[in-house]
Amino acid sequence: MKSRILVSACLMGYNVRYNGSHKAQLMATLAALQDENRLVIHCPELAAGLPTPRPSAEIVGGSGEDVMQACASVCDDSGQDVTAHYQLAAWLALRAAQDAGCEAALLTDGSPTCGCQTIYDGTFSGHRHSGMGVAAALLSQQGIRVFSDQQLDAFLAWIEEKDRHENSL
Repeated sequence: MKSRILVSACLMGYNVRYNGSHKAQLMATLAALQDENRLVIHCPELAAGLPTPRPSAEIVGGSGEDVMQACASVCDDSGQDVTAHYQLAAWLALRAAQDAGCEAALLTDGSPTCGCQTIYDGTFSGHRHSGMGVAAALLSQQGIRVFSDQQLDAFLAWIEEKDRHENSL
């Protein structure tokens, strides 16, 4: 069976981002994988009960891994601590990935949930730094390979290699 992939719903055109928008630039590239029923489309934040639109949120005092270890928090732009919602979002993303047998995830970079390479710095100033969001960190810790929407070439190369391996068995 070919590898299944958890994909941020916003990358597939769903208007689920904090501001009610999407990031569907990759839809055409991912269409063949979707046609093969290999994509598990998921928005961790919606699964955790957060509304759309919702206040923007950033990790304060660390990374997604730190949030999952209760060493950092997630706050929205009004200063409200929303850490518990984002921790739940991470656990629900992991459950969705594991239940569907996903070996990888393609997530939206910059997000406090799905950021894979960068996250915002917690000051709501538009500055990013290296780090993972809460779901990306948890998925990675549990052995699911995470890719950012900015790593499309690496993601497609990974898929090709996995498929080549599957076909040689």
